[in-house]
Amino acid sequence: MNQFFMSLLMAPPAGEGQGNPIMSFLPLILIVAIFYFLILRPQKKKQAETQKMLAALKKGDRVITIGGIHGVIQSVKEATVIIKVDENVKLEFNRGAIGTVSSQAREEKEEKGADDN
Repeated sequence: MNQFFMSLLMAPPAGEGQGNPIMSFLPLILIVAIFYFLILRPQKKKQAETQKMLAALKKGDRVITIGGIHGVIQSVKEATVIIKVDENVKLEFNRGAIGTVSSQAREEKEEKGADDN
């Protein structure tokens, strides 16, 4: 039994355990590549879209905050927006608190614009 443990602890003879060093790192390289394409790249795209959406906020847009509050933008400042939630109820939020700009509001605005003409 002692000989079995000693054989495990001993290093293999020279030339037997050596191979191409790139092949030993290939699994690690593949894991990093998969991680990049499945997690990091889509996250960067989503973040860029969110920044683009926040930069394009304007008065009259119907928005939903990350807290779930629905309203219409009354004014846009550099770092904040004022949202009209109900009659005589206006709330000020940081731009980052805007979760989505509702597509229904844009369609309604376009319809109203077409009705006005």
